[in-house]
Amino acid sequence: MSAIAYLNFDGIAEQAIEFYSEALHANEVKKVKFGDIPQDPNYPLPENEQNMIMESSIEFAGGKIMMSDLLPSMKAVTGELATGNHILISLVMDDKQTLAKYFTNLSAGGHVAMPLSDTPWSSCFGMLVDKFGIGWKFNSDADKFLDKVLSAKQ
Repeated sequence: MSAIAYLNFDGIAEQAIEFYSEALHANEVKKVKFGDIPQDPNYPLPENEQNMIMESSIEFAGGKIMMSDLLPSMKAVTGELATGNHILISLVMDDKQTLAKYFTNLSAGGHVAMPLSDTPWSSCFGMLVDKFGIGWKFNSDADKFLDKVLSAKQ
């Protein structure tokens, strides 16, 4: 089983797909626009909405992130999007060089909350908020730390 972060955007998903694909050296990028699927002739989407991303995924280093735009016509149902700290993507990998490369790439235009460093819970940990307002956590030893703490409790 895998958990996939799913990010919604307000008309800028295509820009986010390009940024994340490049920053994470994606090995596969898939995207479908609303205009790529048959339209209901009784409720045609305006052209600006047809050009928005309906569904996308980027795959990189064994991980996947999915993204889409929230149509303006759907906001009455879903509510407005708000940038906040309720979305966080955690990248956990042993390869510290790749982790550092991703950290540097994703921090471009964003804000580093905690630079990559050795901490009591990880030999390589850091946090940032990227230029789209998405929070990222980087950790080279998350599973080792969890196992250590849980085994000490037994």
